[in-house]
Amino acid sequence: MAAATLTKFEFTAKDKSGKLVEGKVDAENEAVLREKLLAMGALPLDIRVVNAGMQKEITLGLPKRVKLKDLAVFSRQFATMLSAGLPLIRCLSILAEQTENDELARVLRLVKTDIEEGNPLSRALERHPKAFPPLMVNMVKAGEVGGFLDQTMLQIAEAFEADVKLRGKIKAALTYPVVIFILAILMCVGMLLFIVPVFEKMFSSLGGELPLPTRVLVALSAGLKTGAPFIAVGMVGALVWWRKNAHKPAVRNVVDPLKLRLPVFGNLFQKVAIARFTRNFGTLLRSGVPLLQALDIVAETTGSVVISRALRDVQDSVRQGESIHKPLAEHEVFPPMVVQMVAVGEDTGAIDEMLGKIAEFYDEEVESTTEQLTALIEPLMIAFLGGVVGSMIIALYMPIFKVFDLIS
Repeated sequence: MAAATLTKFEFTAKDKSGKLVEGKVDAENEAVLREKLLAMGALPLDIRVVNAGMQKEITLGLPKRVKLKDLAVFSRQFATMLSAGLPLIRCLSILAEQTENDELARVLRLVKTDIEEGNPLSRALERHPKAFPPLMVNMVKAGEVGGFLDQTMLQIAEAFEADVKLRGKIKAALTYPVVIFILAILMCVGMLLFIVPVFEKMFSSLGGELPLPTRVLVALSAGLKTGAPFIAVGMVGALVWWRKNAHKPAVRNVVDPLKLRLPVFGNLFQKVAIARFTRNFGTLLRSGVPLLQALDIVAETTGSVVISRALRDVQDSVRQGESIHKPLAEHEVFPPMVVQMVAVGEDTGAIDEMLGKIAEFYDEEVESTTEQLTALIEPLMIAFLGGVVGSMIIALYMPIFKVFDLIS
């Protein structure tokens, strides 16, 4: 009988006195290791495979994270299991085993352990802010208090699915122009580095003065050959800097207002932010989250500093006893239609339903705007690419028109 293959695991557990214990051990699989730890009186908190060799090198520097799509799938499956009557612990065990995201599986095992120790689900989720956003945590807390956690999880799933769909539309609108722009840059760089030097040697052998466009092209080629390494390093440095600082308030305070002023995409970014704000706000209110707390949460989830500032003003006004729609009307980022529909929702006592209708309207607006932009940008980008490459070709061939004069 062949011996079972052992895998090295790292584990974190609590002993009988409540102290944390860490270590490394070989085991057949995670389930076997978990049983061994429990048999020794230790409560496993975290178990992970020790990466070695090439696998460790490949994963180095790539932080694991839980994507919104993973949370949407998890929430819908969780809601289905709860509505079917499965115990909470059993639901988390199943979801931790079947999720495709290793980081989410690891976090769910920790959440399950917290619940086994007597903590509520919302508190267990709150301990992992990188995996579970405040929107989800507060909705779960409201669902626990109201006794309708399965319905709350379903609402969370619908909100996250709509947000994922919205992001997909934006990516679809931006992918084509970005790809064409990158192709144009690569073609220009290739011509400047490899084609222009060949023509430059031929022109210098003929003598005479080159036309101005050709001289500019030759100068660009020489400058790029000298500065290409510095440009590449600068681009990598700028990318690394952006990844580290893109979400910092100082950067967002500058970038977000500029995004809304863009000539083509500014209107689209505004509609996306309004759709996200109204959907999340309506979902929180429908789940029973208090108004001021809901405003505080959505101010952090709109994805736009401009709308976040406006919501802070709304929050201050509501705290003083005013309605929601009046302070909204003082900010240009909210169209009159949004303000009027919120006012109607306040008057009828169905503001959560009205916010949902606003979100549906702007979802359709985003889809329509995306289709229009795609149809408009395609010919414009083709003309841009043709214009750039064509101008370089014309500049290269202009001296050839005088070649016979130069020879004579």
